[in-house]
Amino acid sequence: MAAYFLFKTEPEVYSFDDFLRDQETTWDGVTAPAAVKHLREMKAGTKWIFYHTGDERTAVGTGTVSSVDATDPKVPVVRVKVGKRLKHPKTLAEIKAEPIFTGSPLLVIGRLSVVPLTEDQWDWFLK
Repeated sequence: MAAYFLFKTEPEVYSFDDFLRDQETTWDGVTAPAAVKHLREMKAGTKWIFYHTGDERTAVGTGTVSSVDATDPKVPVVRVKVGKRLKHPKTLAEIKAEPIFTGSPLLVIGRLSVVPLTEDQWDWFLK
């Protein structure tokens, strides 16, 4: 299991500003089998990058998984708490230009809403 992930969302549906306001939420609405599998495998403490899709296409912040209830394997209940806004948000163009993302599901499976990250990729987002 990856220790780091990237979660995608439409900012019009749920933005990082909404997340900052709420401080904690249930991450739901995920239906793609691969993304659900990633959610099911997470544990409390898993760290993730908050990514705005749509016209913005930018990684903007961080979060941490606070709990996972995988009782129903088709719909795991993942509670997440807010981290921090990224000091330097990263656009999709910057991500594509970075060699450590070559072959990453983030670029290969563009519609996947929950994407595993390597430690190097996580560190790059935080620079």
